[in-house]
Amino acid sequence: MDRLTNGQRERVESLLAQMTLDEKIGQMNQESPSIVGGFDVPFTELIEMMTDGRISKEEFEKIMSTAKQDYHEDEIRRGGVGSLMVQDPVKVNELQKIAVEESRLGIPLIFGLDVIHGFRSVYPIAIAEAGSFDTDLMERTARMAAKESRASGVAWHFAPMLDVARDARWGRVSEGPGEDPYLGSLFARAKVRGLQNDRSSAENYVAACLKHYIGYGAAESGRDYNTVSMAMHVFYNNYLKPFEAAVDEGAQTVMAAFNDLNGVPCTVNRFLLRDILKDSLGFPGFVVSDANAIRECVVHGIAEDDEDAGVKAALAGMDMDMGTEIYFKHLKKAVEDGKVPVGVIDEAVRRILSVKMWLGLFDHPYVSEEAMNRYATLPDEHVRLAREAALKSIVLLKNEGGLLPLSRDRKISLVGNLADSREEIIGAWAMSWREEDCVSIRQGMEEMFPGTRYFPCGGPEGDIVMDDVLRAGEYGDVIVAVLGELVSMSGEASSRADISLPGRQRELLEMLLETGKPVVLVLMNGRPLALEWENLYVPAIVEGWQLGIEMGHAVASVLSGEFNPEGRLSSSFPAVTGMCPVYYNHMNTGRPASKSKFTSRYLDAPFDALYPFGYGLSYTQYEYSDLEVADAGDRLEISVTVRNTGSREGRETVQLYMQDAAASLVRPVKELRGFRKAELAPGQAKTVHFELKKSDMGFYDNERNYHLEDGLFRIFAGGSSRDCLAAEIRLKF
Repeated sequence: MDRLTNGQRERVESLLAQMTLDEKIGQMNQESPSIVGGFDVPFTELIEMMTDGRISKEEFEKIMSTAKQDYHEDEIRRGGVGSLMVQDPVKVNELQKIAVEESRLGIPLIFGLDVIHGFRSVYPIAIAEAGSFDTDLMERTARMAAKESRASGVAWHFAPMLDVARDARWGRVSEGPGEDPYLGSLFARAKVRGLQNDRSSAENYVAACLKHYIGYGAAESGRDYNTVSMAMHVFYNNYLKPFEAAVDEGAQTVMAAFNDLNGVPCTVNRFLLRDILKDSLGFPGFVVSDANAIRECVVHGIAEDDEDAGVKAALAGMDMDMGTEIYFKHLKKAVEDGKVPVGVIDEAVRRILSVKMWLGLFDHPYVSEEAMNRYATLPDEHVRLAREAALKSIVLLKNEGGLLPLSRDRKISLVGNLADSREEIIGAWAMSWREEDCVSIRQGMEEMFPGTRYFPCGGPEGDIVMDDVLRAGEYGDVIVAVLGELVSMSGEASSRADISLPGRQRELLEMLLETGKPVVLVLMNGRPLALEWENLYVPAIVEGWQLGIEMGHAVASVLSGEFNPEGRLSSSFPAVTGMCPVYYNHMNTGRPASKSKFTSRYLDAPFDALYPFGYGLSYTQYEYSDLEVADAGDRLEISVTVRNTGSREGRETVQLYMQDAAASLVRPVKELRGFRKAELAPGQAKTVHFELKKSDMGFYDNERNYHLEDGLFRIFAGGSSRDCLAAEIRLKF
């Protein structure tokens, strides 16, 4: 495997030669602690019973009080487990000791976990952090997460999530870098570098796991786990790009997606796993299924039973089974019956052992006592980095009449249940945070604005408290309303058919506006929301996302003007839900949307995003001029001048887009091809330079042939995908 020494490769081959078939299949088996105890139905059914209301949360907790966890110690001892999902360092060492000292060959376990946006120092959800347009920041936050998790024995992150996602109804849009393959590819590279590249110590790096391979973000109607159908040129030019970049950056593992792609579930899709990933992209690591995904191939209707599903998955290139024990129970017989060649098993185990070797687990299998205690208190530098990430991820959507920033001596009525919540700032798929590390918006505001008073009023669920509304209107010079979604309303299994503000929050906003006081809406959410009404009537809107442990300080810093907002949207916001999916880099039609009826539009909604990809305001203003494009042989040299025309210093994200105006396949109306940060004092102008390689101006057709075609190209530069200067150039390749 790449990046192993000759000695390490020889060690892998020596182990492989000594292994029995049972031990090989054991390496392909990932387990979670099993919940066992005094109840009469399977644990998974208990969860469903609580979820669908058959039993209450209290009844569930009473039943679980009799349960205990089975860590599969006997299976580990027999060499029947290759990986576990555990994050307690004491338990990690205990189980690792069994594997290393009590199993026949002493092969260490690899402990994995969903560490999507931070371990203990939780930073912004990915859709927010991608909007920082700061790849150095993305790399640094990943490196922080790697160090923290490795100190708990977790050496494998089921991250980064790289699904290109264009439909905000899909709950898992929160976990990935948004709608654009170029930004997603830079995000992918940064996260892989951050997780994997600090190899100065075995305690500093982990194995990345790219997910969900592939097409999951295009689930039909935005409904989780749903079918995916797409033309292959869309697949190659959009959905494959971030994965391709991450593999090129050296990612060690990949997780297959739940969905089918054009009729074949990714879990058993040889074309995806072998032909594209392993053969064409040259991926040298191992592929793990998503949870229970091999068994779900029976429900998909692609396999008759568990054994058939396991055979199909192994032949397709699935190296490790997450959680079903199908490989553990059925693969040996399948080999003996000639259904699966031994060579398929050997290849999978070689890949798994090589990743363990690369991680240093054979030489450093245990968590040191010093490492266990390293993060008893969060280091100041980790808190500062979490705050920096939160600050750079906030997007100013509207600021009518310069309402923001707010003077620190103003009386502020802080409204909304979310404002006083520590747990709701964290976001989906954060599993290792501690409440004492979390700064709520209320805490941040009260520290920054001494005249703040808090009035709950209401939230995403429940009724409006009228007395609170009246008191808020009476007290404040300005009302800051923190509204949005609960964490449970986005993330996995949290698709929404209506992505407007849930509950009675719009009604609450109406009441607050009727007080006559200026209202600032601070959003706390895990997806783009449909905000047509709010954009019409609320004078100032701040997209706060779910920003992690330092959210309260970050929001207060932006509202006070201590930090000038610079975040941009990594996903377009629709005006109304029915516009979904909405994304900037759509294909053109023969009748592009316009005010004319017979064009590609809705009768009852705008034909463009409310807030487009790349959009974000500042407390100053920028003006673009002098876009120049020159042919420099193998590249284009592009420059544009940006001037700060406002009264404050600011940091502008200058964005470069292109369009292939006439090609053998219809191409997007715009495609991001670069961005630069420009720090500008009031009145200052800078000329920002880009180089666009001609080799990057092509596209793949449906057979994955790459085209560079002569003709007319349009080049755009500006502050968002919508607000751009444009120039044209004819090229011969």
